[in-house]
Amino acid sequence: MMKKNSLRIEIWKYLALFSLFILIFLWVFQVLFLNSYYEWVKTREIKQVAYTLKRNKNSKDLNQIIDNLSYEKSICIEITDANMNYLSTSSIVSRGCFMENKYHSAYQSDFILSGKKRQTYELMNPRFHNKTLSYAIQLDDERYAFINTSLDPMDSTANILKNQLIYVSIIVLALSFFSAYFISKRISNPIVKINDVAKKLAGGKYDVSFQVDEDIEEINELVSTLNYTKEELSKTESLRRDLMANVSHDLKTPLTMIKAYAEMTRDLNPDQEKREENMNIITDEVDRLTLLVNDILELSKMQSKVEVLKLEEFDLVELIHNILKKFEILTEQEHYHFIFTQQEKIMIQADKKKMEQVIYNLFNNAIHYTGNDKTITVELERHHDTIMVKVIDTGNGINPKDLPYIWDKYYKDSKKHKRDSIGTGLGLSIVKNILKLHHFEYGVKSEKKKGTTFYFIVPLSKK
Repeated sequence: MMKKNSLRIEIWKYLALFSLFILIFLWVFQVLFLNSYYEWVKTREIKQVAYTLKRNKNSKDLNQIIDNLSYEKSICIEITDANMNYLSTSSIVSRGCFMENKYHSAYQSDFILSGKKRQTYELMNPRFHNKTLSYAIQLDDERYAFINTSLDPMDSTANILKNQLIYVSIIVLALSFFSAYFISKRISNPIVKINDVAKKLAGGKYDVSFQVDEDIEEINELVSTLNYTKEELSKTESLRRDLMANVSHDLKTPLTMIKAYAEMTRDLNPDQEKREENMNIITDEVDRLTLLVNDILELSKMQSKVEVLKLEEFDLVELIHNILKKFEILTEQEHYHFIFTQQEKIMIQADKKKMEQVIYNLFNNAIHYTGNDKTITVELERHHDTIMVKVIDTGNGINPKDLPYIWDKYYKDSKKHKRDSIGTGLGLSIVKNILKLHHFEYGVKSEKKKGTTFYFIVPLSKK
């Protein structure tokens, strides 16, 4: 399905509108202005004949010229003197010829007496009862030429043209719509392909390649630019990961030593209360830094795609119960309440260690943000051949505009209620990367003042 405002639709729309405009133009000028255009052509035609006669007024073949023009143009030509005596007339009789009558003589007499060099008249021919266009011109001091042509009614011709244009319009519109569709497809397809590859690049796949063989220069330039951008982004990402891994490894050893010496100093000076307090602070901070380094190492390995999953079959319910045991101290000391009633085995196939990390991080996140009742609920919902794991807190919820960003590293909402705890800000990012490695669907649902639900979906073991 094409989107409403897609490039293909826009190109198709403008090409179709252009075709429609051309048809409207044809209708206006071929039907509405047909009579006016017909009169303009006839007027121009008899004026040209008049100028031809004036150029050949002294030719010995003037009579032959008059007959030829009369035959070719279906007009009537008369040449008189100042007393209205006929000197030459066309031998071809047409509907533009008046023959001799009072009405005919009156307009000729009017022109001769007016002293004008040329004049156009619109008359009604009493012989044929048709509208006639007459052009009078003075050839010289003694001779005058009168060129008459019939202005036949164009109603029947207009009707024929209307009927013809109806069929032409239908055919042209159909052809233009189909042609516009294929032209728009031809132009938009390479751009759509480039966009699809660009989405993969935006998702962190730097092994993609922009390859579009087109004869459109701008598209080829865009492809070259995107390929160059991809290479530069790949280099930057590689440097970032290497830096993260190297710094993490370099920090881990000195942090371990600092902790050991801090604990030794504290043990060797049991009577110095202040020193012991300081050493406890050092130890706590080292624990915090060690946790951060471990999380950075874990995240770096997953993002570098060097982490290999160790798939095995295990009981998901048992795993959750074991993780909850680690939080029993919170139940005893801080009165947290964990709700998980599932007892029946649910076998899945995944990396057990990684899934334990996912569930642990989700529990830890729920503990940080749950409401004053300090309740965290774990639910398992079976859907055919999958199981949905949900971790629910009763906190203030997450602002809808923040939902797309909560999986990012170090993202925090300053307005959200958060308990004092040790954390690295990488927990949800690690959860996301582990689930992506497993190709498991995951997400979050939140309602202000009612709490938040994090979930992921795991296929059930087929055994």
